[in-house]
Amino acid sequence: MGIHEPKTRRWTRAEYYQMADLGWFQGQRVQLIEGEIVEMSPMGNPHAAAIRLGSRALDPAFGPNFDVRPQLPLDLSPISVPEPDFAVVAGHPRDYLEKAPTTATLVVEVADSSLEYDRNEKASLYAKAGLTEYWIVNLVDRVVEVLTVPRRDPTAVFGHSYARREVKSPGETIRPPEAERDVAVADLLP
Repeated sequence: MGIHEPKTRRWTRAEYYQMADLGWFQGQRVQLIEGEIVEMSPMGNPHAAAIRLGSRALDPAFGPNFDVRPQLPLDLSPISVPEPDFAVVAGHPRDYLEKAPTTATLVVEVADSSLEYDRNEKASLYAKAGLTEYWIVNLVDRVVEVLTVPRRDPTAVFGHSYARREVKSPGETIRPPEAERDVAVADLLP
């Protein structure tokens, strides 16, 4: 009889939703990331302000044919259900009554204590899902990092990364993909 190494139990999206329905995560901020249930840090006041500001900036930029979803599930794969600070998806909120969206035109994370996680794990996760544009509202340096061109990258956490990274400062604007107008970086920062 051989010795068996312990192994990590990976969860599926279906199991994750079932646990949520049973109340396992009541009062907790959790996400399913590549089969692992990850507890997110509590949200501080600057992060909360950036969420409110982001809603005010992104909603009018996209108009009525898109839904700007703050901190709601995005079903990226059978083992990943992140809840980005914003996911901009085609359609109307009623389009997602039965099932969460599986892709997004733009995903945005607001980062302070989570900056390295958002730059590494989240960027690799979103690139793996083929999401073409990912923004990090970097509260530490007061800039917005714009990541584009997802690609395979064996050195990245989940085997994918973004080939292009631009840093935008207050005073600059960004044109999100499929948006009707630019978004001012200053409007995203508290």
